[in-house]
Amino acid sequence: MFPVRSTVAAARVAASLVLVGACAAPAAQIGSPPPSGLAEFYGQQVVFEPCAPYATSAIDERLYANSRFDCARVHVPLDYADPDGPRGEVALLRAEARGEKIGSLLVNPGGPGGSGMNFVATLGPVWDNGPVGERFDVIGFDPRGVGASTPRVECFTDAETDAGEPPAAYLFDVPDEQAAAEVARRCTERTGGVDALTSVGSADVVRDMDVLRGVLGDEKLSYLGYSYGSELGGMYADVFGRNLRAMVIDGAVDPERSEADFRLTQFVAFQRAFDELAVSCAADAACPLGTDPARATAAFQDLVRPLQDRPAPTAGGRALTYPDAIQAVQTALFAENQRPMILHGLAELSAGRGDILLGMRDAALGRGPDGRYGGGLNIDANLAIRCMDNPRRSPEVNTELARQARAAAPFLDPGRSPAPAHYECAAWPEPPSRDLPWLDGDVDVPPTLTVSVTGDPGTPHQGGITLARLLGGSLLTVEGAQHGVALFGQSTCVDQTVTEYLIDLRTPPAGARCTL
Repeated sequence: MFPVRSTVAAARVAASLVLVGACAAPAAQIGSPPPSGLAEFYGQQVVFEPCAPYATSAIDERLYANSRFDCARVHVPLDYADPDGPRGEVALLRAEARGEKIGSLLVNPGGPGGSGMNFVATLGPVWDNGPVGERFDVIGFDPRGVGASTPRVECFTDAETDAGEPPAAYLFDVPDEQAAAEVARRCTERTGGVDALTSVGSADVVRDMDVLRGVLGDEKLSYLGYSYGSELGGMYADVFGRNLRAMVIDGAVDPERSEADFRLTQFVAFQRAFDELAVSCAADAACPLGTDPARATAAFQDLVRPLQDRPAPTAGGRALTYPDAIQAVQTALFAENQRPMILHGLAELSAGRGDILLGMRDAALGRGPDGRYGGGLNIDANLAIRCMDNPRRSPEVNTELARQARAAAPFLDPGRSPAPAHYECAAWPEPPSRDLPWLDGDVDVPPTLTVSVTGDPGTPHQGGITLARLLGGSLLTVEGAQHGVALFGQSTCVDQTVTEYLIDLRTPPAGARCTL
């Protein structure tokens, strides 16, 4: 799925500066004994320090310069079956509680491959001005493989990413067996070998989350997970439910669907969001999609399909390609307030220029003005995590999946005869490390809260209904069209419900609803 960071990019504002000095985390207060052989990791002392050395992109450098935050690294086993073997490091950023502290709130922004450090820093004003930041140390962590954590997944250089060499997920996926083998080769060599590359699956990240709970001194974990973060939350509930205090999930992946089925529901939702955009635009005679919503898909195809042969020029010298334009539009559909940018970009494209859409694509993938990728999303880690989480698909199944996706979202159909689609993970050096389903409902956890937006194109609403049922928790239904909403300041109703739950463990009544 796609990262929630694109949803909150527009919310970035300058955070007020509060001096935070380096200090050690308190000794762990663990309600349950550490798993066998891991006492050293749970008992380590973590020293917080200024965040500047943790930046991996120009975007991070600006955010992490805020002395409101401090950062640290936590040692974890590369392989939990071999705790005496090689180690990795999980990097984390803290917005320290402004008042009487309940504990830590661990945050994951989605992805997979999203940087929790970047995300928490981006939402600095939320922690500075709201009750959650008053009562919790808000902790954004970079999951193993991502950002400032090590080992960091590296598959494609910045120049190769600019050139469009990484597999584009919406195309399902690479053309042949040789291409899949080349992807696996690059990722293995550049990440530091098979052991490093295959250590980044969600099953290991969940183990890391419990280590973080221990070293931060929390007897029970409080967790806020967006999008893919729902998978981490559900898996944590399954493995470490006894260690859970509170869990908010916003934008849930449906645990009862396979990866392939889930992706098809996304394509259905993308087309619905595009159709809504076309209807709203049609009232304007200058709409680049035309004034007849029934012809909007064809109008869009007429604008973007020629990019496959003739990329559009931009002022910076780079060219807007077809995959660039699709990435820009898909990501902007995640948030209703970003959709006008799609129309501005398409209007400019109709005049032969691609600057706006390329800028949107760069923002979605975390490309800074210096040409470095990073910050919000590590697209290489996104690939590696999915390869370690999900079963392999045969070329026949993958090709049929591509056909079904084009039928579900015809505005994304490139208009060429579908070539055989080889699964991008087919040559991965190790099999998936995650058991499926990642949540089956056999969990014993305290009350949880799932937030689900009815018109969410990234994680369709049914996923929230399903996850709340399997967790035996509360569901907050939000009328609107957005991917991720909790604590973004867009709905007092949502933010108050989430805040009351996190602080007072008060869940909303059955059938609770909010509106964006």
